[in-house]
Amino acid sequence: MKDTFVVVALILSMATMFTAHVAITYGLAFRAPRWRALVGFFVAPLGLYWAWREKLRIRCFILMGALVLYVVATVVAKL
Repeated sequence: MKDTFVVVALILSMATMFTAHVAITYGLAFRAPRWRALVGFFVAPLGLYWAWREKLRIRCFILMGALVLYVVATVVAKL
């Protein structure tokens, strides 16, 4: 039973991280300079930093929350 919850948490957190990352890239694409969207897509920490500076904070919080959930689920999976 525990394994099922861990696997579901891993899948949902990874899907949420991917979706938030794409949403951040999309948000950066409509703000100048637009090259940050392309760089931020391939270098995720830079995209997160630029999103924070451009006031895309909800997307940043969603990505960071999903990252925390992913790390916790990974630690629980290794126990």
